[in-house]
Amino acid sequence: MTQSSPGESGASSNSGEGDSGELSAGVTRYALGMLTLAYAFNFIDRQILVILQQSIKDEMGLMDWQLGLLSGFAFALVYVSAGIPIAYWADRGNRRNIIAIAVTVWSGMTALSGFAQNFGQLLMARVGVGLGEAGGSPPAHAMISDYFPPERRASALGFYSAGLHFGIVLGFLIGAVIEEMLGWRAAFMAVGLPGVVFALVFFFTVKEPERGRFDGADAASYKPTLGETFRVLVEFRSFWCIAVGCGLTAFGGYGVGNFLPPFMERTHELTGLTLGIVMAIGGGGAGLFGTLMGGRISDSLGTRDRRWYLWLPAIAGTMAFPLIIPMLLWGDVMVVVPLMVVVTALTNTYLGPCLATCHALVPPSMRALTSAILFFVLNLIGLGMGPLTAGLLSDHFTELYGVDGLRYALLCVATISATGVFMFVLGAKYLPGDFERRERLLAESR
Repeated sequence: MTQSSPGESGASSNSGEGDSGELSAGVTRYALGMLTLAYAFNFIDRQILVILQQSIKDEMGLMDWQLGLLSGFAFALVYVSAGIPIAYWADRGNRRNIIAIAVTVWSGMTALSGFAQNFGQLLMARVGVGLGEAGGSPPAHAMISDYFPPERRASALGFYSAGLHFGIVLGFLIGAVIEEMLGWRAAFMAVGLPGVVFALVFFFTVKEPERGRFDGADAASYKPTLGETFRVLVEFRSFWCIAVGCGLTAFGGYGVGNFLPPFMERTHELTGLTLGIVMAIGGGGAGLFGTLMGGRISDSLGTRDRRWYLWLPAIAGTMAFPLIIPMLLWGDVMVVVPLMVVVTALTNTYLGPCLATCHALVPPSMRALTSAILFFVLNLIGLGMGPLTAGLLSDHFTELYGVDGLRYALLCVATISATGVFMFVLGAKYLPGDFERRERLLAESR
């Protein structure tokens, strides 16, 4: 961290691209709202496949492992690969412009998914969606940390992260309604094309904030290389515990969550709009509540002890696991849906606190890349392996247990996911020492 001193350049870290003046409360709220809407479009386009996959499977004659590949591994592979170079660009360039381009790409590729005639074409379209979405969250996380001071970041990042659940709600509802009326191809086009229009509005109305507004001139002007950022993160054991903990939590979130619609359809015979409403409430709505509460509660408790930012998701995960078992094994849908609501809310408290903690550990010009590396681990383990593992296990267990095969596959995935609790506890143990190490590293860079 000594190769490039903060004092070497008198230029702004934004190279004139950011708004160096004070930003009003209205401007920051509008920007947070637009960033959250962008994230909602991100997840509408990502998760629309989940509610449509049974129809796609029936028409194209796919296996569950192919559904897992489409909704998970293939998407995640390009998403995590492109995320790091795009984030490195975002730590130096105009983050608003990068996000506008990203929204245009992923929305356009979602619309093109509706024209796919076979598995290979749909796979390539999903790869295109992943490429676009790689440019969404890391620049947005960095912008939010420059819009809001440290004591409000977890709440702001939690609000932003709730956009994914808002997107899931809309994706499930819109997908279910349009599929029932016009078919699954029309559903892809209906959610993809509005995103292109939104990208234009975002580009012309959202302000790029000054980088490092709350971190001092030295920290703001410091421009580390890619290698320096990795070397700094290697020093922070808590960061890697957080990354793996998030990945294991997301392993269950994506692995179980992506197969809940076909599970409810095959096991509990829910279809059409009824299925869309159940998934919107039990999946998206509950997740939105949990994400918002995770950010707010951790900001409140974190003023006393920063370790609460990791203790909170550990406690929530511990409470959730005993409820997952009856959620997957109970035969009465009237019991299953309320359990789904509680489990989803609890298992989605982690993202805002974990992002805020990671951003607090690093200088402003490392934040987009830090988010990208965090999301690399999170999505490789969670989005990449969760749905694929669930699909492979489902195909195996279905041969043995018939329609109940998916039930047992999801129970295995949830059990693996629960081990993320231990990583959050371990990260909290390392956190005080890592904050002391952060101050020493910053002092050495001056």
